[in-house]
Amino acid sequence: MAEFNVLLEGLAFPEGPRWHDGKLYLSDMHAHRVLRATLDGQVSIVAEVPTWPSGLGWLPDGRMLVVSMTDRKLLRLDPDGLKVHADLSKLASFHCNDMVTDGAGRSYVGNFGYDLLTGAPQKPAEIVLVEPDGRARVAATGLDFPNGAVVTADGRTLIVGESMGHRLTAFSVAADGSLGDRRVWAELGQAVPDGIALDAEGAIWVASPFTRELLRVREGGAIAERHEFATMPIACALGGAGRRTLFVLTADSVNPDECRAKRSAKVWTRKVAAGGAGFP
Repeated sequence: MAEFNVLLEGLAFPEGPRWHDGKLYLSDMHAHRVLRATLDGQVSIVAEVPTWPSGLGWLPDGRMLVVSMTDRKLLRLDPDGLKVHADLSKLASFHCNDMVTDGAGRSYVGNFGYDLLTGAPQKPAEIVLVEPDGRARVAATGLDFPNGAVVTADGRTLIVGESMGHRLTAFSVAADGSLGDRRVWAELGQAVPDGIALDAEGAIWVASPFTRELLRVREGGAIAERHEFATMPIACALGGAGRRTLFVLTADSVNPDECRAKRSAKVWTRKVAAGGAGFP
């Protein structure tokens, strides 16, 4: 932990970090708000989302997209406020979660598949593809809690963390955004992938909250780096100059009431040699 410095603290449950336009954006999920932060720790509220904000992205015209989890919608921040970009309630099995938006403005949204927080039986889930105009369709099925995702810089490969599958799974992306050629990118043992970030060497940073570690993984599963935390790494992102600042979001609990009461979640930073690549 000596390598990491605290950028932000006093958060409830930070998720979906994205570097955009020279600032860090994130969803403070259980505080029901989307935040924007500078590298000197100045924070402003971008939007209020009472139905739990999670994954973030941007359309080519600069409008921000926000996953609204519990009502299974993708929201769009227009100049006059949040609007429904796509209603995914008939496509996603349970709460929507993280997503990645590619350079064309196509968003790939994962979901829980089942009620994790009440201990319901595990069920498979989908990735829903939302076009820039809001049209949506299921792009992949049978995933074990699809969570954090990245798209390579050429737009041809999507890699998603299957949290309850303990693996990273890759898909080839067709010209129309469809997903095919599903394959295992890396088996992760006991690690439970949540948010992930792709770097310029082709490795992926993986936040694993329930094993309290941050991994840097190469295709095939080799672990290039492992960092242990006293609390749960929830998500990570690469940003700053040359995208060589690693942001790590941590929390003490996944229980919404505890998160709001304690406000002990943090954002940490560390310089890395390989900068960020691809999307987000």
